[in-house]
Amino acid sequence: MLLLILLFSTLGSIGALLISALLLLFPERVRYRFVPNLVSYATGTLLGAAFLGMIPAGLKQAPVFLFSVSLLGGIILFFLMEKLVLWRHSHEDQVSSDTAVVPLILVGDAFHNLVDGVVIASAFLTSIPLGIGVSLAVIAHEIPQEVGDFAILLENGVSRGKALLLNGLASVTTLPGALLAYLWLDKTSTLVPYVLALSSASFIYIALSDLTPGLRKDVGGMATLRQLLLLIAGIGTIAIFHHGQ
Repeated sequence: MLLLILLFSTLGSIGALLISALLLLFPERVRYRFVPNLVSYATGTLLGAAFLGMIPAGLKQAPVFLFSVSLLGGIILFFLMEKLVLWRHSHEDQVSSDTAVVPLILVGDAFHNLVDGVVIASAFLTSIPLGIGVSLAVIAHEIPQEVGDFAILLENGVSRGKALLLNGLASVTTLPGALLAYLWLDKTSTLVPYVLALSSASFIYIALSDLTPGLRKDVGGMATLRQLLLLIAGIGTIAIFHHGQ
């Protein structure tokens, strides 16, 4: 089980990083058309992993009320955490935007990847299909995020090689997050459903707060249809791994 957790944690961090780095080799107009489609698909995988995988699995292991409180509390927690990051970003921009953005991006990415490792480990400790589905959702939403991080670093004067190195260092925090979660949750299995609740809250919040607003900017009929189909495809991908579970 530990080998599977480390394997999929590596795919979710380093794999997503390398794919996003490859996307930077394409012309900007190609990325401009491709990345929004990937965001639509990633939104579907996040919602599918939360509502079809982690929430049902957590409800089987914990009282409904306590699980629901943990889920709701998690959404509020991520709201407050994002507000804190945005406040700090805004405050530091008033001092020196060039020196504030790069470390903020890297620290935020490192923490986010650490949480992803915990999410993947807790999912695999529940079941292998859930672990695979959650890992796919992590990979899908990490790629557009990494593309965005690369773009911000490059815009702030960081070279391509250094941007890849710095993002790589931030990405590897997924592995210690997964390892620590495996060692900790394996001994305190009663906490697994509540970690799943917080993980579900993270996925729901990222999908609805961070990814969906960008999709709303394109209001054309064909664009909306494409987004809907990719959203359903993302949900369907996760559903396949939970069919008959």
